[in-house]
Amino acid sequence: MTTWEPPAPALSVRQVLALERVLAGEPEVVAGAGRLDRPVRWVHVAEAADVGVMLSGGEMVLTTGVLLAGDEDKQTEYVRSMHRAEASAVVLGLGRAFPAPPEAMRRAAERCQLPLVVLHRPFPFAQLTEEVQSRLVRSKFAAVSLSEAVRTELTALITTGAPLQRLLDEVARHSACPVVVANLAHRVLGTAGERPAVDDVLRDWERVARQAGGSEGGGWIRAELGGRGERWGRIVLCGYRGDTATGRLLADRAAEALVLHRMLGGEACSWEEQSAQSLLTDLVGGVVPARHLLPRARAAGLPVNRRTFVPLVVRGRDAARLDRVLRLLGLPGLVAGLAGTATAVLLSLARDQDAEALTAHFAARLRAESGSAPAVVAAAGARTSFDDVPAGLREARHVADAVADSAAALDLPPVVRLRDVHLRGLVRLLRDDPQVQSFAERELDGLLCDPDEDLLSVLRTYLATGRNKSRTAQLHHVSRPALYRRLEAIQVRLGVDLDDFEQAASVHIALLAHDAQQR
Repeated sequence: MTTWEPPAPALSVRQVLALERVLAGEPEVVAGAGRLDRPVRWVHVAEAADVGVMLSGGEMVLTTGVLLAGDEDKQTEYVRSMHRAEASAVVLGLGRAFPAPPEAMRRAAERCQLPLVVLHRPFPFAQLTEEVQSRLVRSKFAAVSLSEAVRTELTALITTGAPLQRLLDEVARHSACPVVVANLAHRVLGTAGERPAVDDVLRDWERVARQAGGSEGGGWIRAELGGRGERWGRIVLCGYRGDTATGRLLADRAAEALVLHRMLGGEACSWEEQSAQSLLTDLVGGVVPARHLLPRARAAGLPVNRRTFVPLVVRGRDAARLDRVLRLLGLPGLVAGLAGTATAVLLSLARDQDAEALTAHFAARLRAESGSAPAVVAAAGARTSFDDVPAGLREARHVADAVADSAAALDLPPVVRLRDVHLRGLVRLLRDDPQVQSFAERELDGLLCDPDEDLLSVLRTYLATGRNKSRTAQLHHVSRPALYRRLEAIQVRLGVDLDDFEQAASVHIALLAHDAQQR
């Protein structure tokens, strides 16, 4: 797919004066030189002194001034009328009427800051009109073509169930600038574009977004997102290089597509959840340095200055429920589902807050919810540097995974840490070692060659509870005699004596390695 180049901007006064045909007339700017970047919407040849009432703004007016010669009041009023009509410039051809630039018109134009250009050599105005009009028509056609192309491509993506990020990537390709979607509180919900440019935009996003919120300028072009009379966000093109009208068309087409995408609800989680998920997944992955992700974290609404970060991974609760608990407790943080059944939580606490106490309070609130399975809250040590957050998230995930298979059988503290997983954690770290894999297969061969999930489950619980027969029978809802029969079958299949500590330990390690490999 080729890179899209935005349509050339509408011609400015400066660009018109640089055209080859105009240069042949030896143009000289005698007033309003500071306003030569005004856009030229159209070109008119007019000799009437009251032509200003027929203009609608943005026109470059060409005249010989034949009806203004000899009357300075008329000349002054003519310039003022052009200014009131918001003409982009006045071009005066010198000749019989004005052999030299008229001083009255020059003074009036300078006061109004209206560009006044004189042509020192005879020049056919028709050639200039034809040249500029054809360029303007081509520019407008390109803008309309861009608008329709974007609408068609985004609609096709929506109908195929493409995610939000895919739509934003397409908008960024067409606009050739960073694209940001934010809610009304300026919290960033999605971005697209070249990563360094996006990071530059996000570095001080909230302040810049609020300052640019009142008016468009500097290539910042916005379109509101909402429906049924309610606004809920905006899309912003940051640093668009084309003309404002074309950028506004592009932003409007993008906004239409995003509203449709959200209304159709083609994705399981909200844009806010997707934003947090993308950020936390990148942090856990460690491919992108944490310092490069800091602007995204700040723009997503996470406090990052002089904070203590607590990385958590929770099993047994979905992201929506965890986010609700954070809000109820007034704890700032990000929540996102990871691969499998794990959910990452990154708390951001003030330096003077007790991180361990607040983490324990959060875990207790989760456990207190009635009618739901126990939640496993795994935590890494608090970090005072954002650069250390990725390692913390990976540690918390390691702890959560280490106890996931036997959480119900283990007497776990409300918040599980690395020191609580002991042998289980070590085995999980070594699970990819070929010798460990071979050991596990050899020790458990009698159960794995003809898998019996009930026997494996009983063995797992029996060993996790420290070979407590009563507790194992209770957890599996069987009588003691029934449990004895199962344990006897396990020992026969494996050829071991589970009452022997060393043999039981060997089987336990093999089972931990097997479970870690399966995960």
